[in-house]
Amino acid sequence: MSVRLLSSTLRGQVRSRIKTKSAWTSPWICEACKFKGWSRPVSSTAQPAIEKPYYITTPIFYVNAAPHVGHLYTMVLTDILKRWQVLRGRRAILCTGTDEHGMKIQQAAAKAGIPPKEFCDLTSETFVQLAERVGLSNEHFIRTTDEAHKDAVQYFWFMLKTRGYIYQSKHEGWYSVSDETYYPESAIEKRLDPYTGKTFMASQETGKEVEWSSEFNYHFRLSAFKDKLLEFYKANPEFVVPATKMKDVVKWVSEGLEDLSVSRPVERLTWGIRVPDDSSQTIYVWLDALVNYITKAGYPWAPGQQNAGGWPADVQVIGKDIVRFHCIYWPAFLLALGLEPPKQILAHAHWTLGNQKMSKSTGNVVNPTFAMDRFGVDVMRYYLAHDGGIANDSDYGNHLIVERYKKGLQGGIGNLVSRITRPKIWDVRKSVEAARDDTLRRAGKSTREQAQMLSELSRVVNMKMEKLDPGAALQLIMDAVYETNRYLQFNSPWLLAKTKDMHTPRTEDESGDRVYDLVDLNQLRIERTIYHCAEAIRIVGILLQPYMPTKAAQLLDMMGVDEARRTFEDAQFGADFTYGEPKVTPGKGPFEGLFPPLPVET
Repeated sequence: MSVRLLSSTLRGQVRSRIKTKSAWTSPWICEACKFKGWSRPVSSTAQPAIEKPYYITTPIFYVNAAPHVGHLYTMVLTDILKRWQVLRGRRAILCTGTDEHGMKIQQAAAKAGIPPKEFCDLTSETFVQLAERVGLSNEHFIRTTDEAHKDAVQYFWFMLKTRGYIYQSKHEGWYSVSDETYYPESAIEKRLDPYTGKTFMASQETGKEVEWSSEFNYHFRLSAFKDKLLEFYKANPEFVVPATKMKDVVKWVSEGLEDLSVSRPVERLTWGIRVPDDSSQTIYVWLDALVNYITKAGYPWAPGQQNAGGWPADVQVIGKDIVRFHCIYWPAFLLALGLEPPKQILAHAHWTLGNQKMSKSTGNVVNPTFAMDRFGVDVMRYYLAHDGGIANDSDYGNHLIVERYKKGLQGGIGNLVSRITRPKIWDVRKSVEAARDDTLRRAGKSTREQAQMLSELSRVVNMKMEKLDPGAALQLIMDAVYETNRYLQFNSPWLLAKTKDMHTPRTEDESGDRVYDLVDLNQLRIERTIYHCAEAIRIVGILLQPYMPTKAAQLLDMMGVDEARRTFEDAQFGADFTYGEPKVTPGKGPFEGLFPPLPVET
């Protein structure tokens, strides 16, 4: 068969596979022939490019053990960023999933006495359930055992090899089963196990034990990408957030890169995707896993469809312990194939328990399901976003959740909503209507400052979101809540309601004639105060939707905000004068409010 005919035939297979999303179904009579037709990009003569949606990913979670609260934090952080884009009016796609190959899975399944796939099915389902429980708004849930993913990985491998970036040789070095990676001599150190008194060699970066290994496998020419990566980092100085992690990445690459072992002999690792053309080797789990991000973005892409599935990712959210893989290996793999790296990587800090890192291997973890059962989903989302760290680790504590609930949710937002919606001595709807013509007329200093604060709130919150810092954004929202409670207390409309301040202001009608009307200035002051508090609640409720979808919706219903008026554009001072008639009752007693007392733990 001629090269031209072979290429034409397999281009058709590519298009067919992309259209149907099915795996190759024909037997591998000749594996080399199967891949050779994909050795160069498909001609770009065809459909116009589709507008790129916002694309954000969590890391895919390793299924060697059940999820803990650290996984929940990653999901919540990613979901908030995605929902914020939707609030801004942009189409957004969130991808999450599970990483199911590698030595740790093989060992965990053997220990459990069940086949690896069955083990993966069981544990992966716990992550599916966690995502559903926490309200993760994901469009995709990928498993690396999916057939479409296997196809994409093998194609990705073949393209790397075709371009000369993969070669075979003997590899010797320090290998960590826990981290599923080799470490150079400079990256390991001797450590003492405090429990057994024994010394062992460990990774300086993760503290996991390493062992000397020698084997014949395939390598990726990572060393060839030092200059290209440094150029990429220079052109994209905010590629990694926070900045301290960006500095670490630049430092690591500047010190030099060794070629990366990207396969394992089958006699050592059977559970994984086979190397095309060499069934004696299994593809390295980190090469396999990283490709998932483009698998669900439609890779390999049809002509003009590169951006249709969202690639390049706008943000990839990861934990700080996998920075090297995502910020060095991943962009190097992509650059090798002429593909765009993700726009940004958000590497968040860890949660600790008793100031010790949570670890599945030590059992020092918090069950996220139990936490949501006790405190509620939205409360946990609020707490994790409020206290979770980006640059620095945060220590988890049930007493801290109770404190945040009482201060911010019950005493802050809940108290403000209750104080504005329950009293009968004023009417929120009438105050909103009155504000159309009298928002700031003759307003005092406190009201002018309140209006200014509300006018700036959505803008400054969005600035923090653009910096990938939802926690700082939430702090600004809560500061507005606390400030509004102080504003309400300062103006004390309940005291003004006890007296009248009758006044005859001089105004002019449309003809210019002077008009004298007797008005109660205290009533005007009450309406002005209630309106500015109601506006704070409305704007805060809109901005809190990505954080607490259910509670924010309940709050906006209490304020009578139309469902079509809950966008980011509506979160502006004076943008909506149609609300004020509650869709649901605010409740009468302390147990009927937005944030009732937490149940006592038994």
